[in-house]
Amino acid sequence: MPGYAVGRTNQVARKANGGMAQQQQEISGEQKPVEFMDDTRDCEARENAHRERGTARPITVVGNPVLHKECQDVTSFDEELASLVDDMFASQRAAEGVGLAANQIGVDLKVFVYDCVDDEGVRHVGAVCNPVLDELPAESRSLDDSNEGCLSVPGAYEALARPDYAVVRGRDAEGKPVAIEGTGYFARCLQHETDHLYGYLYIDRLSKRERKDALRQMAEGTPRYETVPND
Repeated sequence: MPGYAVGRTNQVARKANGGMAQQQQEISGEQKPVEFMDDTRDCEARENAHRERGTARPITVVGNPVLHKECQDVTSFDEELASLVDDMFASQRAAEGVGLAANQIGVDLKVFVYDCVDDEGVRHVGAVCNPVLDELPAESRSLDDSNEGCLSVPGAYEALARPDYAVVRGRDAEGKPVAIEGTGYFARCLQHETDHLYGYLYIDRLSKRERKDALRQMAEGTPRYETVPND
């Protein structure tokens, strides 16, 4: 699963209040509506196009320095970035993930891609540069303690409580502002991938005992995809 891999047990199905078609954001002292990007249209065609143009790369694993520091902001929305996004979609599919951050293929840039279904079975496909998660009030969410995994910690899964609703803002691969909302499984994906770009793996949010168990699971398993050996 993703940059991210997640167990679906004990998922809390949640519908956003009133559809949450818009999120109010304070801009210059005024409350103005922000439209969420529709990332559910033409998912198969868009993902295929990216993947066919791209080349799968090996996945970095826990211990690689690029995973443990904040990535650089994307400042050039050019052909090089577009090519990177294509490679990320190809790498995500090769590793059977639902989300992938650039540092998971060794690139020090704040961009992630995703191909993930929500708890209603709706598929979402997209790419986000320079993502920032909204701080949401407690009444807008509840905690979901499903299992979580990560392509960069292959074969390991641990329960991790995260809000079951998330909003991430950033830029698309062309530099246009975007806002994306997710519920349930997809909300977890958005939070997980944003964490990656700020130098955090999901195991960094676990207790010492749980982290140790996750690393044990990783050591005892064999990745099903190509990884980058740590020196």
